[in-house]
Amino acid sequence: MDMTRVFSGIQPTGHLTLGNYLGAMRRWAEVDQHRADSLFCVVDLHALTVEHDPARLRRLSRQTATLLLAAGLDPEVCTLFLQSHVDEHTRLSYLLECVATDGEMRRMIQYKEKAAKQRERGGSLRLSLLTYPVLMAADILAYGTDEVPVGEDQTQHVELARDVAVRFNQRYGHTFVVPRTTLPPVAARVMNLQDPTRKMGKSDESGTGVVYLLDEPDVVRKKVLRAVTDSGREVVYDRAARPGLANLLDILAACTGGDPEALAAGYDSYGSLKKDTAEAVVEVLRPVRDRHRELCADPAYVEGVLRAGAEKARALARPTVDTAYRAIGLLPPVAEPSLSTAL
Repeated sequence: MDMTRVFSGIQPTGHLTLGNYLGAMRRWAEVDQHRADSLFCVVDLHALTVEHDPARLRRLSRQTATLLLAAGLDPEVCTLFLQSHVDEHTRLSYLLECVATDGEMRRMIQYKEKAAKQRERGGSLRLSLLTYPVLMAADILAYGTDEVPVGEDQTQHVELARDVAVRFNQRYGHTFVVPRTTLPPVAARVMNLQDPTRKMGKSDESGTGVVYLLDEPDVVRKKVLRAVTDSGREVVYDRAARPGLANLLDILAACTGGDPEALAAGYDSYGSLKKDTAEAVVEVLRPVRDRHRELCADPAYVEGVLRAGAEKARALARPTVDTAYRAIGLLPPVAEPSLSTAL
């Protein structure tokens, strides 16, 4: 029986955070890579949809891949690679643009939100900001992906991949596996420590409410101890009425394997909760930071992992993408005559 194929990607648009680790990366390492044929991709092409510094993008792409390894992804078990190293992503993306519609792109919630922010800043919108959900569909469909584990904010993009796959299959013959979204059952929902109504994002501009994976322990402690809580003194778990407190309890629960409501009952002050949460975060990140330091001392190893991962990913994707080219009506390239034939 064939193994389920899982694809997940992460953008190198900022330094990875506690939210990235507790919400996705830890599950990839502990669960997904062992239960399925898993591909994990640093989706660096997606980072080009907004203004960026090329040198910083290269740095963050390498750092993101290194941190994924530090978090426990095992290249002997899963496939780790950079999106731009596998041409099949962009080869397939154009074909899918010829199947997707303008209306579908403009209905994307993330496009509306990001476009509104860009307009507020007075900047022009890159066309890629509109079309990148099609590239994301190509990322998924190129590998015959069965499952895409994502957060709720990305489910609309996976739905687009499903719709485009079904439409392509109906028009041009069965080519793609139609993927399904899987919402991790116990993924931690980590919010900004200074604004618990927003998730802890890696592109946050101030950084004061964000714990980064490479923050020094004292910096982590300071950020958690300064976390916004709520009026009142009783420690209770109530996401709607006490979001700051609930966020701390969620983080502590995710780090220790406890239940946030049960944990709340064990505290009679915000101070002791903050202190315990800070120490729990420091301890959960310690092995990641230690392994990251080791990997940084051996850049050739990381480069080798990415090179081997790209070769494996290319071999997996090429047959599907070649089939899609034939199905949509494109002639295959004419083979070069061999040297013996030419002579």
